[in-house]
Amino acid sequence: MGDNLCMNLQDWLSHCERLHPQTIEMGLERVARVSQAMGLRFDCPVVTVAGTNGKGSTCAMMESVYRQAGYKTGLYTSPHLVYFQERCCIDGLPVSEADLVGHFERVEVARGEVTLSYFEFTSLALFSCLASAHLDVVILEVGLGGRLDAVNVIDTDCAVITSVDLDHMELLGPDRESIGAEKAGIMRTEKPVVISDPSPPNSLLIKAVELQADVWQVMKDVQFSGDNQQWTWRGRGRTYSGLAYPALRGANQLLNAAGVIAVMEAMRSQLPVTAQAIRAGLSTVTWPGRFQLLPGQPAIVLDVAHNPHAAAALAHNLDAMGFFPRTHAVVGAMADKDLIGLLRRLMPLVECWYFCDLPTPRAASALALRDVWQSLKPAATASASLHSGPSEAMRQALLAANPADRILVFGSFFTVGGVLQHGIEGRLPAASPT
Repeated sequence: MGDNLCMNLQDWLSHCERLHPQTIEMGLERVARVSQAMGLRFDCPVVTVAGTNGKGSTCAMMESVYRQAGYKTGLYTSPHLVYFQERCCIDGLPVSEADLVGHFERVEVARGEVTLSYFEFTSLALFSCLASAHLDVVILEVGLGGRLDAVNVIDTDCAVITSVDLDHMELLGPDRESIGAEKAGIMRTEKPVVISDPSPPNSLLIKAVELQADVWQVMKDVQFSGDNQQWTWRGRGRTYSGLAYPALRGANQLLNAAGVIAVMEAMRSQLPVTAQAIRAGLSTVTWPGRFQLLPGQPAIVLDVAHNPHAAAALAHNLDAMGFFPRTHAVVGAMADKDLIGLLRRLMPLVECWYFCDLPTPRAASALALRDVWQSLKPAATASASLHSGPSEAMRQALLAANPADRILVFGSFFTVGGVLQHGIEGRLPAASPT
């Protein structure tokens, strides 16, 4: 492997990719052993967020509110859109490559003969970075499932479970009850758990009762309502009224925001926040790639929706945007996703499809995506083309679109990240690592 001291971040990431034969290996035994050898622990409250969709947006809103309240925040999310450093933010800013290298060295020394997956190794390095930053609160997004995800090696002070739907079924189980049981694994005995899925599977609720958890369930313990101008949150004797809608777009973000305020209430004794911090945090939050609208013409929407549940929410949000003569869709997706369910939700809204390859062996080819699209019997007026990557597909969509049209980019973090990385001339600068 060479001299560790000479390795930069990219060298370490390449090392992590080679180290373990499997991309994903569920289980905490190996990662817990290394974590223990590292003496990894946080000296501040930890909030862990799991769910099928809405995890990242929930984490972003929570972090924004806590920063507005004056707390020094640490945020761990995955995957990244363009640059690896996006996965670890301190006080709202990604850490630098130079700051991370020493933490990769620390994992390497501690692991001995233990082989860690890419996700496990990088997660431990990022946790080490956060633990050394003297933070007031740490927010951790679960990668996959919950019970056996590497993030669950860290004990949490408050668990948050957003939506529970069908995704990664080969690893998490065939139905919502099985998947809910896996996500329930992040709960801790007698600690708060916020459930922002309005119809949670029974497996979640049963586990919460077993653990005597302090449950805050949206639409039961927490209520919200709104009009065209503002919304109101009510729960356990406290009301927040006249709230501006979250800066993140989409009807589903109100459910996430209601869960975030529930976290603020559940954690009030450890991390008190003011009503003004909640208002400011929700109204100023940013989170790229989640129903992100770029100003200008044609309208451009970026969304990392990559399963049928997220695609249904995306379709609802697109429908609410009003009339566009044509919608063009740049699409790339992973081969293991429910591609039929993913594309079917958007079929009624899209006239022109630009299917693209993605730079990962897990991806479905552009040709395979077009075959799935054709199996759904598109309208005779619909069109489809094949492209070598998201940036090239985006260029073609921009050439074909009229100013009054709309361009949608969705299907994967790689698809949206590919567009963000290269930018759009005159509309979106190329992404920078800082």
